[in-house]
Amino acid sequence: MTDILPTYADMLAAHERIKPYIHRTPVLTSSFLNEKTGAELFFKCENFQKAGAFKVRGASNAVFGLSDEQAARGVATHSSGNHALSLSYAAGRRGIPCHVVMPRTAPQAKKDAVRGYGGIITECEPSTSSREATFAKVQEETGAEFVHPYNDTRVIAGQGTCSKELMEQMEAEYGHGLDAVVAPIGGGGMISGTCLTLSTLAPDVKIYAAEPEQADDAMRSFKAGHIIADDAPDTVADGLKVPLKENTWAFVSQHVTDILTASEQEIIDAMKLTWARMKIVMEPSCAVPLAVILKNPEVFRGKRVGVVVTGGNVDLDKLPWTL
Repeated sequence: MTDILPTYADMLAAHERIKPYIHRTPVLTSSFLNEKTGAELFFKCENFQKAGAFKVRGASNAVFGLSDEQAARGVATHSSGNHALSLSYAAGRRGIPCHVVMPRTAPQAKKDAVRGYGGIITECEPSTSSREATFAKVQEETGAEFVHPYNDTRVIAGQGTCSKELMEQMEAEYGHGLDAVVAPIGGGGMISGTCLTLSTLAPDVKIYAAEPEQADDAMRSFKAGHIIADDAPDTVADGLKVPLKENTWAFVSQHVTDILTASEQEIIDAMKLTWARMKIVMEPSCAVPLAVILKNPEVFRGKRVGVVVTGGNVDLDKLPWTL
């Protein structure tokens, strides 16, 4: 059953709640990438966020919105990495336990970060079915509050604060708005938050979701008009392997302009290009938006485009162009 979807007011409340625990991340530009794409690109750099990813926004909203009675039992989730470490970060700030189910194949850097923030990891096989079955056992044993990585309304409201900041920064720093925003899509938490905010704050801005070709269930869902879920897709973009759920689908199906895909090599090339030209660390999942912009220049040429760089938690011993 679909929860009551979060509102713009919920997003505003979330922003006030989480301000002490997040960074207002910078918006960066690159004249090289502007020339290469024919668009004006504005990168909202959530790779500089607390815990290294945008997901700390939604996680903090969920954790600090709990009653003392709920919080006493701790929180629990399943995640390939960034939500896990973000929830561990937020739980640590509130002084409560955080139980995390992670695929055994998740990047070591993300596992280390979860443990560094005090999270307790239970490993599972790298499939949605194994993840959910293992999590059910953990939750039964702990009684902790489940904070879903993206289908949770508190999480979606928190993720919506990223686009609010982006639009405020565009007006304050550049004196104009945007024609489009591009963000990665896996389960759809960031895209849903983007839809939630922009549909009220800037309804004329087009929203594009960027997805790996090898994990393109959101694109196929978008075309089919209903959720299609792959159990265990294989892609270098480890943060985008999960399927849409009811709450995120509600936003994606109503507000997204299109979902564009990129190949593994195109993702790796875009990641390497950003590292080389912008001197910022981004993980493969975050390179998918630039990859689809480079692949579809006719869609974005001459436009002002916000690009959400969702995280920077990279396993430096396993960079994709060295494998």
